[in-house]
Amino acid sequence: MTIKKKAPTRTQNTSNPRYLWAFGKLIPWEEANVHITSMAWASISAVFEGIRAYWNDKEKELSVFRLDAHIKRLSNSMKLMRMVPPLGENDIENAIAELLTSNKSRENIYIMPFAYFSGSVPGYKSAYQQPAALFITAVPTESKLESNLGISCCISSWTRISDNSMPPRVKGISNYQNSRLVSTEAELNGYDAGIILNSQGKVSESAYGCIFIIRDGVAYTPPTTADILESITRDTIITLLQEDLNIPVQVRDLDRTELYVSNEMFLCGTYAEIDPVISVDRYVIGNGNPGPITEKLMDIYKRLVYGESNLHHEWVSLIHIPD
Repeated sequence: MTIKKKAPTRTQNTSNPRYLWAFGKLIPWEEANVHITSMAWASISAVFEGIRAYWNDKEKELSVFRLDAHIKRLSNSMKLMRMVPPLGENDIENAIAELLTSNKSRENIYIMPFAYFSGSVPGYKSAYQQPAALFITAVPTESKLESNLGISCCISSWTRISDNSMPPRVKGISNYQNSRLVSTEAELNGYDAGIILNSQGKVSESAYGCIFIIRDGVAYTPPTTADILESITRDTIITLLQEDLNIPVQVRDLDRTELYVSNEMFLCGTYAEIDPVISVDRYVIGNGNPGPITEKLMDIYKRLVYGESNLHHEWVSLIHIPD
């Protein structure tokens, strides 16, 4: 097991991996079971991370993108839920490396560490100081970076959860019920995705990613105080825009009508990667195609996550996959 720096290329397989990691060890995929009562209340306080690894066939390596930042956010999520972490951050990173190596994963992978209160404590009762259970899955997942032509969005009638109700800055499973309501409404109304406003009526985020608009050569994105996830991809995009594309970025509250008159718009997230938006509430964004800054950003981001770039080596952890 080695983690170093560099990598890229792609292939895909939909069969289950050999193993997942649970309760301190590798377990064959088909044998990874828990009693139904152990998971009965898992979704109440469960937290997770989504981490992408991109396959470099030439080097026989997986490029795991911003692994340390994801594990740090997982730790913060467990802290806010008052979970007792079952492992330290370095131990979780080593478990992920062991899992990828043991699975001989040679394709793009989506890694999900998932921590929850095991046992049957009802969701309305305290589970304070109970140790958290942790499992990690790593499954083949395609990248859309080479084929995304743009999506249509709507402003949802639902309101974003707030920090004083269910903290949206963490990746809590229960938070995503808010997203599901938004996504279902968007689909029923003929859109690809929904955008949520917060209780102040300002733009928060989409059901699955953070929001950027480009207007007159400046990028704008809502602040974390707009009830958004503390997004690692958003942080990445801000850096790439400012340092590598020389595009100024302003982090401030956005009104919904600012989206309608923007020149370009996109969503971003680890799973979503970069999703160009070509219309909002039937208002066409720009010329109805991914904009030039968005396309440049997608290109630089793709080369970066596959390890094909000389930029930001500190964000890429390489795991060699032996034959």
